[in-house]
Amino acid sequence: MAKRVTLFAKGNVDVHDSLHSCRVGGQLQWNGINEIIRPRYPGVTMRVQHETLTRFDALLAADGVVPPVFDGHDLSLGTYPLTSQFSDKVFTSAPDAVILSILPDVASQLVRHRRDGFRFNPANASTWAECEREWLKSEFEPIGTMRIDDAIANLAAIIERLRQDRDVPVLVYNMSAVIPGDRVHCYLGLDETYATRIRRFNLALIELSAELGFSIVDVDAVLARNGAERLKLDVMHLHPEGYRLIAEEVVRILDDLGVLEE
Repeated sequence: MAKRVTLFAKGNVDVHDSLHSCRVGGQLQWNGINEIIRPRYPGVTMRVQHETLTRFDALLAADGVVPPVFDGHDLSLGTYPLTSQFSDKVFTSAPDAVILSILPDVASQLVRHRRDGFRFNPANASTWAECEREWLKSEFEPIGTMRIDDAIANLAAIIERLRQDRDVPVLVYNMSAVIPGDRVHCYLGLDETYATRIRRFNLALIELSAELGFSIVDVDAVLARNGAERLKLDVMHLHPEGYRLIAEEVVRILDDLGVLEE
């Protein structure tokens, strides 16, 4: 009898392009985790449910309802639609494993509603109509990037909430700290660099894993072993081969956890 495995992937380009699919210039370059599953586990079919993630703090506060303040506004949000930004499906669905990523908390700068306090990612705001940009300024205030301690505390709360009703495996992507073209060798007088921020997040993630027992998809190690500068297009985007290698690591972890057993 065939076994169907459902992954709920709440993350951005790193999660989507490794597990679901990767397109370059509109052309399919990598067709996701099932490319690995089909030949190795002929009795298993894999379904990937994907939603973009703005940040852990926003996910914790989401209740599945888009705030009415957005009613009547025409906002081009690209890959961050309101239904995804305020979705709580990761908590209410019943997947066989949940995939998360630290990338949004490392990189994203959100805004907060001045009256109601909810977080929002105004993606592509520079392309909005002028009246919508003015509305954004009047209704929201910027809150900048997350402190690492706060981000890790929010992740811990998410994992604990996921385990309340159904204790399924949780896998969390870390990030590669290799920045193509970065050749810094002295940090005197520098503020926190992007590479340093990633390393600090990665270390904090290890410490939380030791405490809570979730699995880390070690993107940093996978890319380092196979040539990070060759596999990375920029800080966040990889060549299709890089996404395939990360999917291989996810399969290895799922197999080790018994998720793929028929």
